[in-house]
Amino acid sequence: MDPKRRFTDRGRDRGQRGVRSAPRTAMALAAAVGAALTATAIKPAEADVSLPPVTVGAGVQASFYDCDKACIYSPGTVPAADSSVDGFALNSIRLYVNGNVTDQIKMTFNTEYTADNGVEVMDAIGRFEFSDMVNIWAGRFLPPSDRANLYGPYYANDWAPYADGVADYYPDVAVGRDNGVAYWGQFGILKVQLGAFDGQSLNSAVADRSKVLGAARLTLDFWDPEPGYYLNGTFYGDKNILSLGAAGQTQDGDSTFDIDGLMEKKLAGAGAVTVEAEYERDDGLTATTHSDGWYGLVAYVFPQVVGIGKFQPLVKYSDKTFDSTGGTFYTPYVASHELKTTEVNLNYIIKEFNARVGLYYLHQAGFISPTLGVISPSEWGLKMQLQM
Repeated sequence: MDPKRRFTDRGRDRGQRGVRSAPRTAMALAAAVGAALTATAIKPAEADVSLPPVTVGAGVQASFYDCDKACIYSPGTVPAADSSVDGFALNSIRLYVNGNVTDQIKMTFNTEYTADNGVEVMDAIGRFEFSDMVNIWAGRFLPPSDRANLYGPYYANDWAPYADGVADYYPDVAVGRDNGVAYWGQFGILKVQLGAFDGQSLNSAVADRSKVLGAARLTLDFWDPEPGYYLNGTFYGDKNILSLGAAGQTQDGDSTFDIDGLMEKKLAGAGAVTVEAEYERDDGLTATTHSDGWYGLVAYVFPQVVGIGKFQPLVKYSDKTFDSTGGTFYTPYVASHELKTTEVNLNYIIKEFNARVGLYYLHQAGFISPTLGVISPSEWGLKMQLQM
């Protein structure tokens, strides 16, 4: 089950699902990645036509977790005869492939492995990138939506970005993605993203999913620019960011929308501070229960290098209210429900998103357990992320 949707008992992902280790599959994927990297490193034989540039990369997230009463974001399940559980998890393995057909026509193919779903196609994108203002993507990728969806778990600032049901509360077909086409362009400080998607989402509440899903996002970057389609949860002080975004999706008369913002400021010789916030409202697109919520996040990167990295404390708080709940996603029935989530991190940033580790703590008030009713669980853990 996806941890960020655990309290709604719905399977979906942004690549955030916690899973137990599957050594044989992981070794096979590692071998495949190694073979691909070796192949790209070998200089092709002399030929009349040179091969187009291709880059291959990989990512992994793994963790140790300890849960009291229930697991909020990790894959553990508390036994009926006990009050806690702990263990190790291989949260995800990703393989990234990018290549150029021409200078303006490009291709992206990314996959993710989890024990729950095996290997899934995450991105399969034909990218027609003509200029800053004219870009067309087609295939499977993240539709225009909130910032949290567009940075995903590997480029989020915190370790449990989707535990609260506020961030990335949008439907998807696989790994947060959908099949469709989108236009995006940069016009000075304004970024525009517009798309039409299949909408056959497994976790959608729309009655008629045969209708096309429309998606749109506008982003204003008042300080440093954020080029490209996808976004970051932080730049660890490499940029000064003041960004405001609004996004929405609609299908067959149902909709979800959000307003989000990110501020990151380099403090001269004193590190960098980050503030992120979002308000989200779902009117029947993602769940039959109408809901709205918000979160706020504050983080600070110390300027001093300790060993090979820098320390970063982080605090996030969210409040999500569901107007009413029935038997679709909740047991027992609750006429009105509020979920409050607190997350605290102490992170060690070695090479930004390519190498980082951290301690995290989660606490929820209003967590609904199918067997225990409304409870207040807590969870802590140690998490690691590596990318190349």
